Amino acid sequence: MSGQQSVEPICVRVNDAARMIGVGRTKLYELISHGELETVKIGKATRITTASLHGLVERQRQ
Repeated sequence: MSGQQSVEPICVRVNDAARMIGVGRTKLYELISHGELETVKIGKATRITTASLHGLVERQRQ
């Protein structure tokens, strides 16, 4: 082992976020527009916070 720890991303690309929760891009953008997911703009790129993805899944489990 090299001693390096794996770093969890704090935000991901739209396609990756959709894949992580098992939905398509259209559904993901719908969740964003309804305020279910938090986005961050970095330049022209839109990123989705992993915290909001985890929060969405937790809310759906209840």
